[in-house]
Parts: sequence; structure tokens; C-alpha cells
Amino acid sequence: MTTVIEAIQLPEALEPVRAVALSTGLSYAGGVPPQLAWELVQSGQATLVDVRTAEERKFVGHVPGSVHVAWASGTSMTRNPRFVRELEAKTSKNAVLLLLCRSGKRSDLAADAAAKAGFTRVFNVLEGFEGEIDEQQHRGGLGGWRSYNLPWVQD
Repeated sequence: MTTVIEAIQLPEALEPVRAVALSTGLSYAGGVPPQLAWELVQSGQATLVDVRTAEERKFVGHVPGSVHVAWASGTSMTRNPRFVRELEAKTSKNAVLLLLCRSGKRSDLAADAAAKAGFTRVFNVLEGFEGEIDEQQHRGGLGGWRSYNLPWVQD
């Protein structure tokens, strides 16, 4: 049986990513490395959606031109019950969406929720904006958008 995601054309670079997602039973279209995410955004083939909190974007930095739809908010990281509605209001269910958080974990959850709500071409940006925590308990050195020197700004 052909699923909706298979019937809709993806950018060529995302075809192998989608094939892996399908073979592993992932609910959303797949995981994309930060460098590929930037190439797709730069070429106009995808929209980057930052799902971090407003505070993270302001104080840690963000990718210029990214769309912001918080998955959670506050220090307790309370789940945003309007996430899908806000995503629908700011994007299209058929657009190629690349979801970015701090480490790739929240964006994984957000991509799953978006896919279950009918977003057909939603991807998780692997490693997130800051990557994993290193042995000194710091982020920013072990993967992530910033460690690859991809464009970002800080308020």
C-alpha cells in the first residue's frame, strides 16, 4: 500500500532519508543532518521550524529566517497544547518542514505529533541546534547546528 508521503515528491536529497524512515517504521519522514538541512533551506526546498522555547531562541541563538513554533515552554517545559494548530497556521501540511530543537529530542517528538496530525513531509534535524552534552557538561561541541558553523544569530 502506498502512503501519502510516498505519493508526494520530495527533494532528491531527502529520498534516502525517507527510505530509512519507512524501513524503520518511523512515523514521520526521517532524520536530516544539520548540513543537509541548511542546504535544503538555502535552496528554498524546505522550511526550518525551530521548536525550542522563545527563551532558548533569544539567549542561545537561532537560525535567521526560521519559523518559530514552540513545542514546550517555561522552565518546566510544559507541552504546548496548540503546537499542531500553530504549525498549521505558520506552514503547510504538504511543505517540507525541518524541525529543530536543542539536541534533536524534542524535535523528534514534535515531528511525530506533526506527522500524526497529517503533515506529510516533516523531518527532524538530527543533533539539534547545540548537540549533545560533552564530558564537561557543555553543549555546542558535540554535533549540532552551531558546531558545523552553520548560520545563526543571537539577540
